[in-house]
Amino acid sequence: VAAVATAAQATGAAPGTSQSDEAHVAVAQKIFQRTYESAGKSRLHRTAHVAALALLKDNARVVSREVTGWLMYSDEERKCNKEITEALIRAGVVEQQFLAEFDAHLAKLIAGGASTLAVDCGAYLMQHCVLVEPCVQPAELGATLVALAVAATGPGAPHGLAKLCEQARAKGDSKKPTGGSLFDPQKPDPPGLRETVAQTFDEWAKVQDLPAGDTTTATFIETLGKGRLLQGDDAQERTARILAELAMNHCLGSESPHGQLTAGPPGSASALSYVAVDAFVRLIALLCRRKEEPINARLALLGRALAAVVRLAVKDVDERGAAFNPRPYHRVLTGLMMEMHAPDAALDSSHPQVLAAFASALLALQPLRVPGFAFSWLELVSHRCFLPRLLVDHNRRGWPLLQRLLTAVLKFLEPFLRSAELTETVRLLYRGTLRLLLVLLHDFPEFLCDHHFSLCDVIPPNCIQMRNLVLSAFPRNMRLPDPFTPNLKVDLLPEISQSPYVITGDADAAFRSSQLRADLDAYLKTRASPNFVATLRQRLTLDARAAKAAGTQYNVPLLNAVVLYVGVQAIAANRKDAASPVTHSASMEVFQRLAAELDTEGRYLFLNAVANQLRYPNCHTHYFSCVLLYLFAEAGSEVVQEQITRVLLERLIVNRPHPWGLLITFIELIKNPRYNFWGHSFTRCAPDIERLFESVARSCIAPPPKAEGQEGPIAA
Repeated sequence: VAAVATAAQATGAAPGTSQSDEAHVAVAQKIFQRTYESAGKSRLHRTAHVAALALLKDNARVVSREVTGWLMYSDEERKCNKEITEALIRAGVVEQQFLAEFDAHLAKLIAGGASTLAVDCGAYLMQHCVLVEPCVQPAELGATLVALAVAATGPGAPHGLAKLCEQARAKGDSKKPTGGSLFDPQKPDPPGLRETVAQTFDEWAKVQDLPAGDTTTATFIETLGKGRLLQGDDAQERTARILAELAMNHCLGSESPHGQLTAGPPGSASALSYVAVDAFVRLIALLCRRKEEPINARLALLGRALAAVVRLAVKDVDERGAAFNPRPYHRVLTGLMMEMHAPDAALDSSHPQVLAAFASALLALQPLRVPGFAFSWLELVSHRCFLPRLLVDHNRRGWPLLQRLLTAVLKFLEPFLRSAELTETVRLLYRGTLRLLLVLLHDFPEFLCDHHFSLCDVIPPNCIQMRNLVLSAFPRNMRLPDPFTPNLKVDLLPEISQSPYVITGDADAAFRSSQLRADLDAYLKTRASPNFVATLRQRLTLDARAAKAAGTQYNVPLLNAVVLYVGVQAIAANRKDAASPVTHSASMEVFQRLAAELDTEGRYLFLNAVANQLRYPNCHTHYFSCVLLYLFAEAGSEVVQEQITRVLLERLIVNRPHPWGLLITFIELIKNPRYNFWGHSFTRCAPDIERLFESVARSCIAPPPKAEGQEGPIAA
């Protein structure tokens, strides 16, 4: 500690000068970096580095601003290191004026929905800095608290997160002067509150449709915004909930039990009155666009309104079951999307946290949780006021949100698709999902390029066309070489040396932090443990209960992660030492052993994992194409060769599109005499199979040669 403190003070410049500030910042940067390099060490080590930063901050106020910037713009693992972040805040290194910036930044990460680390970090700070050993006020982490409260309503939220948010909010409310407030979060709604809100809602319904030049509407909104119904977080939550209940009850109460008999043929939807729902939507939208309110307060109100609708929908489906009517909830979410989509200087859907709020609401209502809302949900995800903004605005910040939404619907469909038990409703939902992917392939192929790995994790192996659609995406600025060009030299293409940008999923993140990765790294470097590959198969299997739920004994996402990781390591090693043979490397040995020792099911899944990397021209496509061809050539059993052929062929016989890497791999396999493809018995085991191979071959190259004694094609 003394050594670090001495380095902090020995800046060698007169205090208060710009030279002194620069010297302090230079030393602080080195200490900041060393703090994270030693993140796995003792608490004493961490505390010593933070104490040194605090000493520098006391000598130069600029250090606090710089440390906050380094923290916000570092990588996710560093900025979400909860112990170090807590220590920086507790020591005052991140001062109050800069804490607001970090609070807003952390809230965006949590609202984005792609980072479990951010949620863990936010919950940890709320627990330790606000509740256990308070060093900041709840209001100083207000944006983080709101984001955590929204995240707590979603599926997979950490246990106890909602209670933690309620405790932090209650502590914040207890710090404020009540001013005679009626609201207490620990108690039910006070008497008369519902009647007051209902009366206010009735008054709003009367004035909302007045002519544009009338000031009554604006006066009403201003009065309501300053009134007690919206003063304080608890008051807003209660008011938003009661307003949503009044609107939904009015809409559902307008449904005629005989509507299907009077309004149309049997099975047609009964008529509903959306007057109250539309009034609720317009009221929330106008309140969220009050320019005199801070932006965080308006975002918080929108989040609370959406959370109220989500909770009401979940409660409704739990109570009504199959009788659940999704139309009012679809109407209110569509209305809010359209209202917030309209350009507005105060707040609109161009703001990333507005998009994040809608995405969080949709994740909370995903088909796995509310199956009766599935069709409305898919329409909302693909809505013109939501999907384009999610993809185009904010430098791809919305892409992780869309990936989570797509994963949600694919997880819902997976059991039905895996067993091929498609009712008419499931078939329609599948077609809708397929059309959404087609839109992405046509208009935003880069999204599918970046997220292909996580999407393929949740697409069942038998959904070949859907997987082909994802894998066929290629960047719009790339022109694909024609795979049918005679004597195409794939290894000489300029794109083949480029590494693709791949965003991996939760399974890959779990693999990278597991002991399996450490053992795999050790084997790839030294091959010191000959038993590692022998035990790898067992480590890729699931227990009996998980296997029954997944429909396979193998952990498919983990297998996909292992295959990609081994391939990436092999490519990196080959770039460092171009003279080292790829075919006799430790990575190739892992692949060969897996192909030889896995059973039929495991080998099929393994080969699918390899084929999932056959995409547009890049170094991954080239390497994994070479892997498949090498495994075919060196296989000691025709069973392995037949399975490799099956994996390639079944992806080619479905309707287009076909991935570029798949085509060049199959063409090389059937054209190159090294592989003697047409000499294997499985290509001619039955007339139907033989005709199938010939048909596919004709679409790729000239017809295959006939075996001796058979009649060949007439030469042109």
